[in-house]
Amino acid sequence: MKNKLLIEYNFFLSMPRPMRLLLVTNMIYAFVLPIIDIFVGAYIMRSSDNPSLVAIYQLSVYTGIPLTFLINGYLLNRIKIAHLYSFGMLLSGLSMIFMMSLDQIDMIGVAIAGLIMGGSFGFFWANRDFLALDTTNDQNRNYYYGVETFFYTITAIIVPVTVGWFLVRSTAMGWFAGNIVGAYKVITFAVIILTIISSYVIHLEKFRNPREKKFVHFRFDKLWNKMLVLAGLKGLVQGYIVIAPAILILRLVGDEGSLGTIQSIGGIITAILLYLLGRLTKPQHRIYVFSAGLVLFFVGSLFNLIMFSATGVVVFVICLIMFRPLHDIAYFPIQLRVIDLLSIKEKRSEFAYIFNHEFGLYVGRFIGLVLFISLMYYVSESFALKYSLLIVAAIQMLSIPVAKNIIKSTQKSIDAFDGDIDELKSLQQIPDVNEIPVQDKI
Repeated sequence: MKNKLLIEYNFFLSMPRPMRLLLVTNMIYAFVLPIIDIFVGAYIMRSSDNPSLVAIYQLSVYTGIPLTFLINGYLLNRIKIAHLYSFGMLLSGLSMIFMMSLDQIDMIGVAIAGLIMGGSFGFFWANRDFLALDTTNDQNRNYYYGVETFFYTITAIIVPVTVGWFLVRSTAMGWFAGNIVGAYKVITFAVIILTIISSYVIHLEKFRNPREKKFVHFRFDKLWNKMLVLAGLKGLVQGYIVIAPAILILRLVGDEGSLGTIQSIGGIITAILLYLLGRLTKPQHRIYVFSAGLVLFFVGSLFNLIMFSATGVVVFVICLIMFRPLHDIAYFPIQLRVIDLLSIKEKRSEFAYIFNHEFGLYVGRFIGLVLFISLMYYVSESFALKYSLLIVAAIQMLSIPVAKNIIKSTQKSIDAFDGDIDELKSLQQIPDVNEIPVQDKI
């Protein structure tokens, strides 16, 4: 076992240094994401018992993300990408501080906290996506996202159990004078410490900013329009699963302790599977991994509909835990390969596609979240949690033929392209000695 671990460690060291440092940064920040994803929504529910406030919070988050992508694009012309990346991570802690400082959880306060958190995600994901694109190539991206999603899944096991235990224990033992808000403040402090550490790591390497300054475009190649359709479908399910699981668990299962325990079931197997997929699969295997994730989501939604009980929720969440990383480990390399091609073919900044892609996600998220809220209030909460999840899962199955067509079209364009895409991309990464070193002055 020791020798096998040493082999994997040496394989990790064989990767480019910038890629390794980016992975380490994301590994540390991975401990923060489950808290933001699960327990912020649970905090709002516990403080207000109003699902609409959770929905408003998530809608504010989703609105803040593309706006911050836009702001980030302009700031990249003047500020180091590592500074913006670390600012995004630190901003997540500030959003939680703001929410904990609210005397009363109301619509305005929740909306402001959501916008701040959306800004955090915007700075984090905009720069993370560019750095992932810039520090990897098509051959090592499966490994990159395999390692990254491996750690995201591990933290999705450890963090919910630990935080859930801490919240339940603090209430049972009467810590913080029996006020659970005090326990949430301790969690917020831990988030801030982790964001500071991850911010330090990302500054151990000099990463390049996008060279092309213009990043706002309105006309794109047909291939990119297909990618936007896929992004919209991805966003649609995100709009649902960001709120539905928390409400399902709190309604049918119990408190945050149950929330944390359920998030952990099946996670170990998933994490190991993800690492092996990233380590062993090739680019041609992505469509199979992508399809497997979508089928699992459909199966979980079907079980939730048939059973609609605590057991059904457990099955659904286990399938959801497996679906998200399996989907992402294939989706992101597909997206980045399209950007590799089109940024050279159309002579545009890679960030132009990252920025535009976010709006495709936003449209899907907005539709998914608004649809969920509408069904919950104008039909019934039961219908929104039972039937509409299966409907969304069925719609998601359309992603499989769309992704297959994108992969085929991308490879066909690369084969017909005058020049090697990966070689041309590597030339783009060479620093321009004539660049004005504005970033070094900041």
